[in-house]
Amino acid sequence: MIIKYNTAVFTPAGWRSEVVTAQAEAISPKRLRVVAVLDIGGNGATGYGSRTGAKRQAYHVGGVALREVGAVKLTGKVEILDVQTTTTDNHQ
Repeated sequence: MIIKYNTAVFTPAGWRSEVVTAQAEAISPKRLRVVAVLDIGGNGATGYGSRTGAKRQAYHVGGVALREVGAVKLTGKVEILDVQTTTTDNHQ
């Protein structure tokens, strides 16, 4: 499933909040594990990004993405954007 949530990123100006879009898997009815980060703050998932374009707001997007992979999130604290359902039919 695709989820969206906020995380903290460290910039030269201090800690800032950014929106993370990620792919997650359910590990229980109320908990999800982040499998892959798709986007952080509109800057993709690699390289460096900045909230406003200023150097004082720059942060390492790739480092934040690596930190988020494997994180456990509560379903009530994230926005679920897409639930990917896969069905296998073994009837032939």
